[in-house]
Amino acid sequence: MIKYLDGVRETVGFENNSSLMLFDNTDYEEYPVHWHTPIELIMPTEGTYDVDCNQIPFHMRKGDIIVIIPGTLHHMKACHGRRIIFQVDMNSGKPFEEFTAFLPFLQPAVLITPEEAPAIHEEAMSLMFGIRDEYLSDTPLYETSVYAKFLQLIVLIGRQIASTPAKFADTKPTKQKEYIDKFISICQYINQHCTEDITLEQVAALAGFSKYHFSRLFKEFTNISFYKYLNNQRISYAEKLLLDPNINITEVAIHSGYNSISAFMRMFKIIKNCTPTEFRNMYQS
Repeated sequence: MIKYLDGVRETVGFENNSSLMLFDNTDYEEYPVHWHTPIELIMPTEGTYDVDCNQIPFHMRKGDIIVIIPGTLHHMKACHGRRIIFQVDMNSGKPFEEFTAFLPFLQPAVLITPEEAPAIHEEAMSLMFGIRDEYLSDTPLYETSVYAKFLQLIVLIGRQIASTPAKFADTKPTKQKEYIDKFISICQYINQHCTEDITLEQVAALAGFSKYHFSRLFKEFTNISFYKYLNNQRISYAEKLLLDPNINITEVAIHSGYNSISAFMRMFKIIKNCTPTEFRNMYQS
C-alpha cells in the first residue's frame, strides 16, 4: 500500500491530479513507521486493527474511526480483516484552513468510538461508508461527492472538539461563539508562525485582550498554556526536520524558533521524553 517511502517519510501517490486516496484494504501486512503530509482516516469494516501513533497504541474495533493528523509518525500492525484507509491532502484549498486550527487538539490522533463520541459516531461511520462507496463507484463527479462527505465529516469532528468539554461555559452564548471563532483564528496564527519570535504579549494584543485575560481564555480553549501550546507546535515542526540527516541539531533548533540550543534540547526532552539525537536515531535506524 505504501508506494513511495524515503526513510520514514511517505509521499502519497495521488493519481490524476487528485488529492484523495482510498484503499478498501484486506492485506495482512505490517506497515513500518512513517509519516506523510495528508490527513489519514482508518475504519475497520471487518475484524480489528492496531495502529501506533507517536508510540501511543490505538486498538480499533469494527466501526471505530481513527483520525491521524498530518506529520504524525505511525505504524500499522499486520491484522486479519478489512478496513477503509482514506487520505486527503488538506493543503489543497481554503475549506480546510479553519479545521487545521483544531489539528493540535487531535495530536497525535483521535479515536472516534461509540463510547468516546456517542453524539457523532454513527453519523461519522455512515459518512466513511459513503466516502468509500462514492470513491469506488468511479461515477461522474464522484470526487466532488467524496469531498462533500469529507467536509461533512471534518465539520462533525471539529464541532465535537469545540464543544467537548464546553468552551467558555461561563459566558453568554453569543459571546461564547465569538470567543470560539477568535481562538480558532489565534490557533491558526500560532500554527503558521510558531517558528518566529512571537510572544504572549504580541498574540494577546492581536486578539484584543490584556495578556492576563488572554492567558486565562487561551487555557480554557486549549486546556494548556500559551507557551506550552507554542512549544508543542515548535517541537512538532522540529520532529520533521530531525528526519532529514543533512540538517544538524543546531540548525533544527534555529529553524524551529529557538535561539538557544540548550532551551531547545530541554524543551524537546520535556515534550518527547527523549533527546533530539535519540529521536533521530530512533527513526533513522
